[in-house]
Amino acid sequence: MDFIRTLLDRQPSHSPPSLPEDLRKLYDGDLRFDVAARQPYVIANFAATLDGVVSFKLPGKSGGAEITGRNTGDHFIMGLLRAAADAVMVGSRTFAEVSPLHLWIPEYIYPDATRLYQSYRGTRARHPLNVVVSGSGRVELTRAIFHTPGVTSLIITTPEGKKRIDTACADTGCSVQSRTIDGGTRLEPEKITELLRREFDVKLLLHEGGPALFGQFLQRGLLDELFLTIAPQIAGRNAVDDRPALIRNALFNPENAPWLELLSVKQGGNHLYLRYRQMDRGRGDDATAI
Repeated sequence: MDFIRTLLDRQPSHSPPSLPEDLRKLYDGDLRFDVAARQPYVIANFAATLDGVVSFKLPGKSGGAEITGRNTGDHFIMGLLRAAADAVMVGSRTFAEVSPLHLWIPEYIYPDATRLYQSYRGTRARHPLNVVVSGSGRVELTRAIFHTPGVTSLIITTPEGKKRIDTACADTGCSVQSRTIDGGTRLEPEKITELLRREFDVKLLLHEGGPALFGQFLQRGLLDELFLTIAPQIAGRNAVDDRPALIRNALFNPENAPWLELLSVKQGGNHLYLRYRQMDRGRGDDATAI
């Protein structure tokens, strides 16, 4: 892994360390979250090119690995955030675009730090809850997250989507945990977070996309922090291949556009690892951090 060094860190330095010493050395700093401010406290993790593309949107090449060039620093931080989280959530499109073997657990993405991640999790469940959000319930139930011992997974869907899941399981003999949220085909972010808090005691929720689901959370003011890896490549767009940016299907005006406070900047080789905190409506240094 490229050596990670901290260029800027605005976290309070008077609090006791949160990370074990070995992880603090690799991350070049500590990692604290104000989960008392709101539960679940929602953090998001994305990677983007210099021109803001988060996916090449090509068959077999739509994931973050193609954006970052499989950067080990990005993978280490992704694993670290998964180790911090009580649950990791993805939308159905993101779920479908990754390998069927993918597990949303720390050591899957960065196995070299498995022991350190487990030490960080301490007495909590060995792995974070893996959450898939799918209004239609059209989820490939043969994937690894539904059949790996020790990994607890959940599909959040609509009543109609649950019927589809239950029918598919009846045909294959599988058993998949699912929960429904009423409200048509649109799953409201507030109801998703409330369900996770109430039924699964999720205090820290890691949002790993995609852009449409992330846009919904941002529109509802449910994002607390954003971790963003900037990869040193340019993907480009044209009228035919309109490659996705950080959010989709969400539009803001100058009067209501979210502003974020920069908390930290880290560097690994030519990659930058940025951390932002959501601010109250307003702009610049006059806005008040949540």
